[in-house]
Amino acid sequence: MSEADAVADVTTASRLGFKDGDLIQEFGYDEDVDFDFRADIEEITGSELLDEDEQEVVDAVILWWRDEDGDLVDALVDVLPALEGDGVVWILTPKSGRDGYVAPADIQHAAPTAGLHCTSTLSAAKDWSGTRLVFRKKK
Repeated sequence: MSEADAVADVTTASRLGFKDGDLIQEFGYDEDVDFDFRADIEEITGSELLDEDEQEVVDAVILWWRDEDGDLVDALVDVLPALEGDGVVWILTPKSGRDGYVAPADIQHAAPTAGLHCTSTLSAAKDWSGTRLVFRKKK
């Protein structure tokens, strides 16, 4: 990877809002995840990503999600207990045209059912898009 590519990846990873000292838990890890992107997040936070078996309360969750992974609402509900009250969930899905692509509308429909609200979407890694979900405010 060139130095320019490394800087771009760090910039993209930092745009997720992570900072030094944050604890990030990762769900949906598989052989297709972006390993450079994961390393960038670990560099920014200063700690390894926690796997889905950890019982820590974390600042954010990364959910690698593919179309064939099952029910997205169930997966979102399953990751919520790990979060602090103001924590966020980043759903990372394969970009359009890639195996496992998830339409943004699918995420927008699943999020409210799980008590979450979509706030932003960005190109999170080389082959992955990221959607930021936060808790919906009670009226």
